[in-house]
Amino acid sequence: MSSSSAAARQEKFRRDIRTPLKLRLFMLRRLPMAYLAGLRVAALTSGQATVTVRYHYLTQNPFRSIYFACLSMAAEMASGLLAMMHVQSGSPVSMLVVGLEAEFHKKAVGLIRFTSEDGATIGQAIAESRASGEGRTVVCTSTGLDEANDVVATFRITWSFRAKKQAEKRRE
Repeated sequence: MSSSSAAARQEKFRRDIRTPLKLRLFMLRRLPMAYLAGLRVAALTSGQATVTVRYHYLTQNPFRSIYFACLSMAAEMASGLLAMMHVQSGSPVSMLVVGLEAEFHKKAVGLIRFTSEDGATIGQAIAESRASGEGRTVVCTSTGLDEANDVVATFRITWSFRAKKQAEKRRE
């Protein structure tokens, strides 16, 4: 696949995800809990993604802050969108979260923005997997900031990427 075709597919993915109706339909179909929690895509480029989650009734915990699982969803979605965008640019690649570490620094209230800046590393790992046929892993960092730009939480999500073989493609 040519690089201009790959770039066009990535741009289409970015446009679709940035269209509110298409994003809601995607989340309703593929990520229903993220839809219910009200996750939103604030920004998406080939190198960086930002996803927001707001404190409200469905995201609360008993301590009047955002439940850690909702924070985890937003952090994972920031890196996951980058992975999905890079997967779009060529032959099929399986992707799976194989590890997660988190540090919580401050009570999460209000609007929290999770940003992952690992797009280039993800793209390289996917390209290497396609070229070699072997799996690759990438540790992505998603940092959550509150409305005062204070760090609320830092997540390290380990993604595994593996190019699908011809027999796997036919079974799908």
